[in-house]
Amino acid sequence: MTQPPTFLSKAALGAILVGLPLALSASSCDVQTVTPGDAVNAAAGCPDVSSVDAIMKVDWAAEFGIDAAVGGSLKAGVGAAVRIKGFAAMLDAKLVTACGGLAKDLGKPGTFASGKEACDAAMSAMAEVKAKLGASAKLTLAVQPPSCHASLDAMADCVAECDASVEPGSVTVQCEKGKLSGTCEAECSGRCDLSAAAQCKGTCEGSCSAKFSGTCGGSCNGKCDGKAMKGGSCAGKCEGSCSALAEGTCGGQCEGSCHLAAAAKCEGTCTGECSVEMKAPTCEGDIEPPKASAECNAGCETQVQAEVKCEPAQVALMIEGGADAQAVATLTTAVRNNLPAVLEIAVGMKDQALGVAADVKAVVGGVQATIKALKASPSVGARITACVAAPFAAALEAAASIQANVSVSVNVQASVTASGSASGSAGAG
Repeated sequence: MTQPPTFLSKAALGAILVGLPLALSASSCDVQTVTPGDAVNAAAGCPDVSSVDAIMKVDWAAEFGIDAAVGGSLKAGVGAAVRIKGFAAMLDAKLVTACGGLAKDLGKPGTFASGKEACDAAMSAMAEVKAKLGASAKLTLAVQPPSCHASLDAMADCVAECDASVEPGSVTVQCEKGKLSGTCEAECSGRCDLSAAAQCKGTCEGSCSAKFSGTCGGSCNGKCDGKAMKGGSCAGKCEGSCSALAEGTCGGQCEGSCHLAAAAKCEGTCTGECSVEMKAPTCEGDIEPPKASAECNAGCETQVQAEVKCEPAQVALMIEGGADAQAVATLTTAVRNNLPAVLEIAVGMKDQALGVAADVKAVVGGVQATIKALKASPSVGARITACVAAPFAAALEAAASIQANVSVSVNVQASVTASGSASGSAGAG
């Protein structure tokens, strides 16, 4: 199983970026030093590296007069770099929309140049609204997390196409234990995302029609902390029925997800383990890459994560003792409408996005090793360096952007109930 991804420090990213041209141009001990003039003169003759499609059309071996395997490694590495840049742009655009919407609904509209800028504005606007609630206000955030799935079949197909040394049909892609999802035609152990309301022998997440006991982020009918309640908001223990964001035992019909207490038939999507092979498998955790080049694995992981399918989060902010009714309404509505899109990155895609950012180091290292192994003239090394330095520098900047956006999305989630003028209490994290 892969290790959890960690942030590359700004110093580490900077060191890689500064040393990139020198490292790429130092091809081997048998090759003469590449002068700056060589690199400048070579830059004009580069193939088109503006998009993945353009990169894939280039015959890199013929273009540079190098071995086919080396050309394949360069193609995979440059393709991965461009994919990482595209992934970062997609992530940034998502946050500009999500946090920009949150800021607007909280009374601070604007045009934002980046996801971080939009989220900083949203947190500032949130703090101003929360200040109107008063010191005695209690905030509780109920969250049903997003569920994001990447296709294992797409990963296998991509790697087989990218790496010539891999035989088609022989690629094995593993998913983090307990995170495999798909159709289970036998017994499912784990979570069942129900296709329709059904009995749940375990913990129900979603809504429960009767005999419910647990937390409820929607409308609670029955009792709240032992007191009779008809259709109100319950920040404590709800008993009876719950219309949304339920988490607890359900003796009636559960609609949403059921965390199974024991292996059982799943009429829906099973996440965890199946007693027979899953059909249409996807992974909502870390994908363990197959035995292929680092460049191909990185490029394919980025491509697959860019196409990930997410079931959106459901959220409900409950505020007790708010001094300003308008501020209560504004904050609860803004959070309900906009926080789910932030949580797609802060929770649903967090680890996978950081994994894409961490892949940059492996991709750069792989291309460095490829160029160092070349037994070629200085002009070839200079030309390769001039042609690949820009996309790799852009990928390193993209990695920093991914890390910044993941970090700020997590901060936005935390700031909803963070202590300020109002006390904070997160119902789910």
